Amino acid sequence: MSTLSNVETRRGEAKPPCVRLTPDTIPDAISSKTGVSVRYAPDENKRWYVFRASYRREDKAFDMIVEDGTYCYIAKRYVRKTDKQGKDKRVLEALIPNLLFVYTTEDKAKEYIKGTPELSFLTYYYNHFELDEDSKNPPLTIPCREMENFICATSNKSEHLMYVKEEQCHFKGGETVRVIDGLFKGVEGKVARVSGQQRVIVSITAVGLVSTAYIPSAFIMEI
Repeated sequence: MSTLSNVETRRGEAKPPCVRLTPDTIPDAISSKTGVSVRYAPDENKRWYVFRASYRREDKAFDMIVEDGTYCYIAKRYVRKTDKQGKDKRVLEALIPNLLFVYTTEDKAKEYIKGTPELSFLTYYYNHFELDEDSKNPPLTIPCREMENFICATSNKSEHLMYVKEEQCHFKGGETVRVIDGLFKGVEGKVARVSGQQRVIVSITAVGLVSTAYIPSAFIMEI
């Protein structure tokens, strides 16, 4: 990919999904640099790869990959910070620093990682729980349903989203639940107390756990 191609430019921001995600409700990937937009389209030849960008250059990689016509996702949340003038402001930050999720074919993923000088700062995020035929850890891929649930939980960019460790979560049983109302409607996971609040925990294979904001019991249905 020595020359990045263009795809159709579309304007406007996608609204956060409020129900269980389907291909039609997953937000478009939009390059912040050029406004180029790519819509998520299920394809049996593509998988969700996890890439790692060094020195927090995930936004730069995202823009280049989207401009090349490939769907890409970075989970973000708003955080409150104080600027040099002492004023509080809300800014977007990566929820899981350095990681981006790329929906593409095996050959295209390899091209981005090994055949694109402009993306030399990218590497695969490897699955350390599996071995391939050469007894090496393969590049991590995420099942589509799991990835869609993760997007459902994080695309609202809530400032209360958290990337958490298992020891931070006090689980209430092991049943799977679905959020049936509110900002996180459609999200599936397990109920736990995190930071003193009842939340729903979403698992990302070999990556970690993401916590929603506070979810009242009336908004939770066991499935």
